[in-house]
Amino acid sequence: MELKIGGVSVGELAEKFGTPIFVYDEKQITKNIDDLKKSITYPKFKIKYACKANTNLAVLKLVKEAGLGIDAVSTGEVFLAQKAGFKNEDILFTGDNSTEEEFQYCKDNQIALNIGSLFQLELFGKKYPGSVVMIRLNPDVGAGHHDHCITGGPESKFGIYIHKADEAKKIASQYNLKIKGIHSHIGSGILDPEVFMEAMNIILDEAKFFENLDVIDIGGGLGVPYHEGQKPLDLKLLGDKITKRMEEFNRSYGKEVTLYMEPGRYIVANAGYLLAQVVNKKSTPLYHFVGVNSGFNHLIRPMAYGSHHRIVNGSKIDSDVWEEVMVAGNLCESGDVFTKIDEKNAPYKIQNPEYGDILVIKEAGAYGFSMSSNYNSRLRPAEVMACEGKASLIRKAETFEDLLRGQII
Repeated sequence: MELKIGGVSVGELAEKFGTPIFVYDEKQITKNIDDLKKSITYPKFKIKYACKANTNLAVLKLVKEAGLGIDAVSTGEVFLAQKAGFKNEDILFTGDNSTEEEFQYCKDNQIALNIGSLFQLELFGKKYPGSVVMIRLNPDVGAGHHDHCITGGPESKFGIYIHKADEAKKIASQYNLKIKGIHSHIGSGILDPEVFMEAMNIILDEAKFFENLDVIDIGGGLGVPYHEGQKPLDLKLLGDKITKRMEEFNRSYGKEVTLYMEPGRYIVANAGYLLAQVVNKKSTPLYHFVGVNSGFNHLIRPMAYGSHHRIVNGSKIDSDVWEEVMVAGNLCESGDVFTKIDEKNAPYKIQNPEYGDILVIKEAGAYGFSMSSNYNSRLRPAEVMACEGKASLIRKAETFEDLLRGQII
């Protein structure tokens, strides 16, 4: 029996669109959004989708239809959000080491800015005195599934260190900037509500010293299970804690502020799959290798972070014959291995992989295509949206001609 995604079998998907290919389950995306909305009952709650996770226009349009806004980290993401139909007032730009050109783009388009350094706050204030801004604070707390994904604490490049918040207020006063909101984001892949709440409490404690705030932005980082049997984030428990804490803050602050949250991975990760075909098998004294027609140029997370992704044989999902194998990609790099446990190469048990079978790498909807590249001059794959037994192409696979794009010949 073949695995189905959005009601469409992997064999049908491979035959119609070829492999490798990213496939997204439309209903899973909308379910994730609905679950998040229901979990936080705070009345002035707005979700800003952290679109760096996946910026395909079809995904962005789904997010827009669900009533979410956008958290953008580049003007390119702002541009894509606009193309997907988002209103400028629903987009928040949180750049890092932003240029004056990016500031100008946002000002010209009336995009809200979230600034994360004293230097850039002053640079912005000199050029646009009297503007309204948000500031990103580093709460001296970091968390995440890998060091590269921790965005708070003393080793992080992100945000104005919380102990320097008074300096931010002085700069704002000097240039007549109104700080309408404060933001923090401590990392990615958080599955423990208490870790999330620790950072939120620090930011709310600091927010009391800012006058007339309109927005508290607690960032994203909501994790999803990547390992079999891994306990998912208790969204209801987290939502209850967030709602209660915001109500407490409002009572002491004397004003009901708007709460922003910026999930990216949580919305799209478990809705996405990378389908790759078995093209080779070989053995060494240590491992049995299964080679596929994809690589870390399509899904870099295992190579970059040592991330674990569940892999199943979509061509024979119900098989009771298993083989312990290393799944290797087609790039000329020793690190091009998809099977990782505890950040190291390790074999997985997969249902009897044979030449031509379609292996399915799960939880590939976030930071898959968006971090893809043309390394080794390999082509990026197509993207497909599947729903209720129908599949639609939402991005064409690249061709060799795309490798010449922009080059002077």
